[in-house]
Amino acid sequence: MALKLIGPHPFELDAQGQQKTRIGTLFPKHGVLYTAAPGVHAWQRSNFIERVNAERALDRLPPLTLEEEERLCADSVDLIFDPNRILIRPNPERMAQAFVADELLQKLVSKQKIIFLSVSDKRVSEAIRRRGELWRVSAIPKAREEKRKLIFGSKVSIGGQPIYFYNRLTGTRWLTCETFGELGKMDDVSLAQHLQEIADYSIRRNRLGRAELDFFAADLRHFGPRMFAGVVFTELAGTPLRAKYEALKQHYHSAVHEAFRRDDCHNDAWCKRIISTLFLDGNETQTEQVLSGMSPEFFMQVEWVPGGRFEEGEFLFDPIFDEAAQRPEDAELQRLCDVRARGFIFNLIREYGDLDYINIGRVPESLSLARPQRRGRRGVYIAELLSRGEHVSIKRFMRLQKWGVWEHLDEGKDLLQAIEESEEYTDFWLDRRLGCRQLGMNLPSRVVMRRLVETYQGKNARYHGRQIHTTYFERAYLAGIATDKLPLEKFAAAGYALQFARQLGKAAASSMIMGRSLEQGKRPVFDDGDEVVREDEDGLPAEIMLGDHSGVFGEYQLPLDNFAAHYARPVNTRAKLISMPKEFAQAYLAAFKKQFLHVQEDYRKRRRGFDALFKHCKYDTGGSFAFRWESVLRRLDQTDVDQLLGAIREHIWVLNPGKAENQPPA
Repeated sequence: MALKLIGPHPFELDAQGQQKTRIGTLFPKHGVLYTAAPGVHAWQRSNFIERVNAERALDRLPPLTLEEEERLCADSVDLIFDPNRILIRPNPERMAQAFVADELLQKLVSKQKIIFLSVSDKRVSEAIRRRGELWRVSAIPKAREEKRKLIFGSKVSIGGQPIYFYNRLTGTRWLTCETFGELGKMDDVSLAQHLQEIADYSIRRNRLGRAELDFFAADLRHFGPRMFAGVVFTELAGTPLRAKYEALKQHYHSAVHEAFRRDDCHNDAWCKRIISTLFLDGNETQTEQVLSGMSPEFFMQVEWVPGGRFEEGEFLFDPIFDEAAQRPEDAELQRLCDVRARGFIFNLIREYGDLDYINIGRVPESLSLARPQRRGRRGVYIAELLSRGEHVSIKRFMRLQKWGVWEHLDEGKDLLQAIEESEEYTDFWLDRRLGCRQLGMNLPSRVVMRRLVETYQGKNARYHGRQIHTTYFERAYLAGIATDKLPLEKFAAAGYALQFARQLGKAAASSMIMGRSLEQGKRPVFDDGDEVVREDEDGLPAEIMLGDHSGVFGEYQLPLDNFAAHYARPVNTRAKLISMPKEFAQAYLAAFKKQFLHVQEDYRKRRRGFDALFKHCKYDTGGSFAFRWESVLRRLDQTDVDQLLGAIREHIWVLNPGKAENQPPA
């Protein structure tokens, strides 16, 4: 079915460069997108019914019955137009219609420009998830400038000027105190028309049962629709009109806290409140967590990418990949269609067999707040899949090998050498993991090494277009929250802080023993995003697990007390956040000592088994893993734990109040 457009194209601009229309209504059974009468969706439905009846009259047919009109309205799909996107606001009880509308819209614009709202409703999210299209949900940008563009780009009109901030999810238009104050600059006729518009629409409800117009940040006990009641503003002019307006403006001003009287994205309080009002009421941004079931630091970062869906047991790749192949010049589309998703999907289908759906997402940046992003690969992906007949989805975490064939080719090496060095690094990665487990580090129990095929297009022109294998490591997703991103309110719960301190001290001992460090051993790392807190049924920390063992055995020669200040930092950074900082510090140190002694005594008891574990491997004092392993065991054996604890204690400010004044910020 072809799509007929009545009204301006969704992205058409007027002489001032503004969109001619911000809303549309699609009637799937008629194959019509109606964008005329750009005030509210109700107008568009009403106008379209009049148009249908006019056409029926020409054909000498009776007008639609009331029941037919209601069915036509119920079958319609509401749309909102951003400058470069069409947003579908589906009826959760009629998802099939939303998907039909989606397919019709793809005849008008690229699929990448069509996304879904209302995905916090489980019926909507499940329907989208099962189509393998989590990449088509809306999200809130993180940068301030992008937020500003989103906020002010949401301004719409009803019949007059675009003075309202539009919640595209609920359909409510929000009037702010500053914008209301600006109405006084209009001439009498325009002012009266806008005041009448506010009076009329502030008492109306849309078909979602939400207010057509509301007052941002106003205390409704002191200002609201009732303030406009009993006045016909279009019959006023001159002094009476201005007097009534000034009185309303003063009432609105008094009903709003000072922080919300000006529309200013640099005012964090206003910015957070308007975003919450426009985009979190219902709720688009939280949907990333709803959809993924992931901890907060993950769900706000994951970018879902196209994959495909299953139909009658057969997997069909998303047709947007074909679109990307036809438009290689479109950088945004090329970035969206991540070809690695194909490789992940193939491997998951091979392993799990009969699947209901798969969704693939990527984490574009390190979640560590201070982790340097320099050389090597940093690709991290998430997969969510459901086996047919199961009720609980499976989440898999995939991390590309840091040094693979691609990276070595980029260094100018030939293909054979690149493959050999990639294989060596894979062995190094796996040996480090085995060493961690031997020394008691709490890691995921199972990690699988896999490969996918990529077409090389890197710096080494000799091999452009060659297919190469890329190694990645796959494990179960760790449910929990990174230690450095725990919400402050967690520490207010009874017993939480001390239990957390014990688990943190235990994890710190393992990290220090293993010499976990980056930048060739120059910078120790701990408590910076890879350690995940897992809570028990009572909501208290049950364990801390290291999600990724990057950096282990990075520093294997210096005495451990060289890193005392770094391992005091987890206490210092939290000292002002908890009610009993001294007790927290003491619990941390006690758990550190207990774990360190446990590992040390275990080594001394089974010295031969530990020493011989990597005897078969290449031994090179320049830094082979066998040499690092030997060095770490020797250092472990020779360390005096009480002396080490004393060094850490010296750097904990709450235990050394006299020194705290001279310490740099944590």
